[in-house]
Amino acid sequence: MKIAVLIPCYNEEKAIAAVVRKFQTALPSARIYVYDNNSTDRTVEEALAAGATVRAEPLQGKGNVVRRMFADVEADIYVMTDGDETYDAPSAPAMIRKLIEENLDMVVGSRLKSDAGEAFRPGHHFGNRLLTGAVATIFGNRFRDMLSGYRVFSRRFVKSFPAVSAGFETETELAVHALSLRMPVAEVETPYGARPEGSASKLRTYRDGLRILWMIVLLFKEEKPMAFFSLAFVLLTATSLALAAPVIVTYMETGLVPRFPTAFLSTGIMILAFLSLASGIILDNVTRGRREVKRLAYLSFPSPMEWAARHGEE
Repeated sequence: MKIAVLIPCYNEEKAIAAVVRKFQTALPSARIYVYDNNSTDRTVEEALAAGATVRAEPLQGKGNVVRRMFADVEADIYVMTDGDETYDAPSAPAMIRKLIEENLDMVVGSRLKSDAGEAFRPGHHFGNRLLTGAVATIFGNRFRDMLSGYRVFSRRFVKSFPAVSAGFETETELAVHALSLRMPVAEVETPYGARPEGSASKLRTYRDGLRILWMIVLLFKEEKPMAFFSLAFVLLTATSLALAAPVIVTYMETGLVPRFPTAFLSTGIMILAFLSLASGIILDNVTRGRREVKRLAYLSFPSPMEWAARHGEE
């Protein structure tokens, strides 16, 4: 099968050559693509010297790079990893084998059993659990390490993925895409190591954590509008009734409505509540149509098992 290793990269001159060589050893028949994202060091030179195919994406951000890679590269199986030498290249063949044998669309390399404390710090571990738990609550509990950058994809996943995010929130978008279309997916525990000395992480914990959280909210609104706007309806209705209660009690006791501003505010909020409910009903039908279109795009490509059977590699 035609296998492509995709490596989004920004200022990884200390690690990129080793990453390329390790994946060349683990997957000798694969073509290694390094997508440089405006690096200011020797990342491009090191990747070329190691034998990778180097391309560039000028729009800054990992999500922009993933969008470009998925659009440009043609393959049957895609392996995506980071250029920082933290992911275990020898695990790739087993992940690919699991994808084909179980006819999956995505296999995620889970880092949760890693013993490398410096690589996966407690704060990052907590944030990962929190954000993964939020996605599990809203979209379905099928991932334990949603934010892992080590993944294997089928062609039909890659070519049906409508990438819209710009930064590190792209992993969240990948997970929700699989969950919204109910794709067959799995996780495999893989070793996770520390960066080489002299290499610095590009992840900004609080800023990127907030961006991921905001992406979860946006995806909740886009993929489950009925639930999202129904929640808004309940909150607005409760607020309106809380404001209206004293006005109603006073009216029942005296027959007067002395708090006209409160009464108008309560009425306005209740109107907004029903507008929110109506929006949820309308957008739910729109989302259903969008999901059907994405599903048809997904089904236009053969599954990994079907491809292998056609080519006698089952």
